[in-house]
Amino acid sequence: MIKKSISLTAEGKKELEEELKELIKGRPAIAEKIATARSFGDLSENEEYSSARNEQKMAESRILEIQEILKNAKLIRGGKKDKADLGAIVKLDMGGNEVEYTLVGPTEANPLEGKISNESPIGKALLGRKAGESFEFNGRTVKIKELK
Repeated sequence: MIKKSISLTAEGKKELEEELKELIKGRPAIAEKIATARSFGDLSENEEYSSARNEQKMAESRILEIQEILKNAKLIRGGKKDKADLGAIVKLDMGGNEVEYTLVGPTEANPLEGKISNESPIGKALLGRKAGESFEFNGRTVKIKELK
């Protein structure tokens, strides 16, 4: 099976590594919850046991997911940006409304934090464009005011 490389910023990689450490550090506490819940008796009607096992499954699943992401990560290099590309901070004028986005891979995307995926509609529209360039997006004129 061919693995797809996953684009990450240095900050995104660091955040994933920290999350992984916390999840691994939390394993003993989850195991303790399971052991305690087991001592309550009949497991078929033991809500504490079911809850602890579910917590364990979710944590282990996320650990595997993060490990896979980090194994296939391709670090986005910063530097002078003359065109919108991964890692670029793009300041836009969207019909009198100024917004600032960081173009990231889909793994790091979080629009509430101003991080948009290069695979999102606006991300795709921005890729390769230069500062000062205008284009139409969803019926609005968008102008790239600045690239960092």
